[in-house]
Amino acid sequence: MLLNQELHLNLTNEQLAAYALTLGSDCPFFILNQPCYATGRGEILEPVNVDLSDYYFVVVFPNIHISTAEVFKDHAKTKSDPADLKSIINQPVDQWKDHLVNEFEVPVFVKHPAIKQIKQQLYEAGAVYASMSGTGSSVFGIFHNSKKTANLLSGENHKVFILNHAH
Repeated sequence: MLLNQELHLNLTNEQLAAYALTLGSDCPFFILNQPCYATGRGEILEPVNVDLSDYYFVVVFPNIHISTAEVFKDHAKTKSDPADLKSIINQPVDQWKDHLVNEFEVPVFVKHPAIKQIKQQLYEAGAVYASMSGTGSSVFGIFHNSKKTANLLSGENHKVFILNHAH
């Protein structure tokens, strides 16, 4: 996107997304830069109407390496019927906790209980929703109030990032 802008290439978002796809299946998402429902390998994007601008996000990276291939293999053994994600994300964020599930958490939490503990700590700190990101190992929490996140997981051996809509 930077090269497109600085070199005045005038590439469309569709062209940029095609280039991004060569970098990775989920990279076209960053071209659109808005909440989307992703299908395929992550490259087929449908914008959704989710407003998270009043929330703060805490992303915790626990310095644990997760093998994506291994998670997919383990997930295939425990896979359940997919939830209707489109209807869930149209609910208020405060209602996501009991409905919006990352099924990759099941096999990852078994092998890496420290990641499960991070998710629990996010909820204990006041997150309205928390989840592992993709196949891990990062975990994110969504908060109403940034003050509650200021000392989150202080003293732990994690990298902690606090973001809001302005960042």
